[in-house]
Amino acid sequence: MENVIEIKNLCKKYDNFELKNVSFNLPKGTIMGFIGENGAGKTTTIKLILNIIKENSGDIKIFGLDKKYDKKIKEDIGVVLDDMFFPEILTPNDINKSMKHMYKNWDTVMFNNYLEEFNLPTNKQIKTFSKGMRKKLEIVTALSHHPKILILDEPTSGLDPIARVEVIDIFQHFIENEECSILLSSHITTDLEHIADYITFINNGEVILSKTKDELLDNYGIVKCSKEEFKKIDKKDYIKYKKNKYEYDVLVSNKKEFRKKYNISVIDKITLDDLMVIMIKGER
Repeated sequence: MENVIEIKNLCKKYDNFELKNVSFNLPKGTIMGFIGENGAGKTTTIKLILNIIKENSGDIKIFGLDKKYDKKIKEDIGVVLDDMFFPEILTPNDINKSMKHMYKNWDTVMFNNYLEEFNLPTNKQIKTFSKGMRKKLEIVTALSHHPKILILDEPTSGLDPIARVEVIDIFQHFIENEECSILLSSHITTDLEHIADYITFINNGEVILSKTKDELLDNYGIVKCSKEEFKKIDKKDYIKYKKNKYEYDVLVSNKKEFRKKYNISVIDKITLDDLMVIMIKGER
């Protein structure tokens, strides 16, 4: 499968944080959920991809080009960042006028249609908008120059459940032609369970897994057992465990093989939230 973003051994060092040899690929026509707790390195990775900050080492290719050729590729990338903002004195009409000069593929009709769909006024200043309205405006703007990739950092934060469903529907429609792709960082993992094709999990500056969502949710599971039962489990047969007050939660990567080996009939399905908690808080 063709990759539209290729990241290899990406490193970025700060005084109190380090991104360490981050590697993953975004296949064409797919949605990748990018997960991890606050401060794990998601936003740093995204800003490196977008050439907002400079890496210490590593390679980033977008559409097969080195990202330093950003002038050639920025036309095809739509962006929503968690700390993104428009000047508050502007109106959506002002944004439309500005974007016409920034993007050769800017589509005023599409922009206005999205504004209508999201019930966003065209002539009111952004300072009158709620947080959710501002986030919708950012998403609308990112979509309206016909990008081939959307890079989104917490795009649904601040949105009510109905608005989140509307936005997710738009993201799914965006990739229907199998030519467009999305890298989506989000703390709302239930959204990713619905729409993501791949999940990349970063913790403390390191990618600890990057797999298809189906592989994670279908094959991974949680075994709940007593201390005595846990002692009988070979260390190589689980990834991590978390000790609770009365039982152990044991994360396994192959439910079928584990069930066969240990004659355990019940293995709980895993959610992305479960995965994050055990991988971050669990022991080995």
